[in-house]
Amino acid sequence: MKKISHPYGRTPRPRWGSKVDKFLKGNRLSTIDRAAFRYRLFFTYIIHYTLYITLVSCSPDEKKLPIYGERDTAERVINGKTVTDTIYNTIPNFKFVSQNSDTITAKNFENVIYIADFFFVSCPTICPVMKRNMLKVYKQIKGQNDIKILSHTIDPEHDTPQVLKKYATDLGVSGTQWLFVTGKKEDIYKIGQKNYMVVANEDSTALGGYIHSGAFILVDKKKQVRGVYDGTKEEGIEKMMADIEILRKEYR
Repeated sequence: MKKISHPYGRTPRPRWGSKVDKFLKGNRLSTIDRAAFRYRLFFTYIIHYTLYITLVSCSPDEKKLPIYGERDTAERVINGKTVTDTIYNTIPNFKFVSQNSDTITAKNFENVIYIADFFFVSCPTICPVMKRNMLKVYKQIKGQNDIKILSHTIDPEHDTPQVLKKYATDLGVSGTQWLFVTGKKEDIYKIGQKNYMVVANEDSTALGGYIHSGAFILVDKKKQVRGVYDGTKEEGIEKMMADIEILRKEYR
């Protein structure tokens, strides 16, 4: 591969420079006019090259996020031919109660991307950091209709809808774009560990009596997990926000 000089470094010398020189010698142009001609020619090349790169980057081979979790296969017959389908892990239907005392099911997340996490209000360890970071995310996506946040408490006995409402209000969260939900303990733990693939359980040896992952989970419109990020780290948040934009491109 031939090395190309940086346009902001030394004055570039295109490979076709000798042909340009011959052309200029055959025309009575001043030194200034010759320099202007060279630069117009060079930037015309840059514009065409940039256009080419843009077209290539918009090709069907654009980056796509992986689909997380176990997968299975199923066979079916179409027009006498056996076709094998891949069945991906998806978030099943659920039934919880939000900070607004509304019943929340998977239907509340139809045709949207959402970010899920697990926490508890009295958590003395990673939850405060997670919620500060999620609040930054909330402020960036607030008012965008294609994305929501779903936070599950793992301490439903204490974290009633009223407690969650105060928690949300203290964070400055209103409306239904960021939902804090509670429900049956076994249902929360099961969906967390089996489908979202994170740790969420009671643990008498852990601070606060519960153990859970600090992960933020990105879920697509098909209820498939497309990304898992460290919700306690700034780098994790930045990666998630970038991946959200990649995921959005699948629906444009």
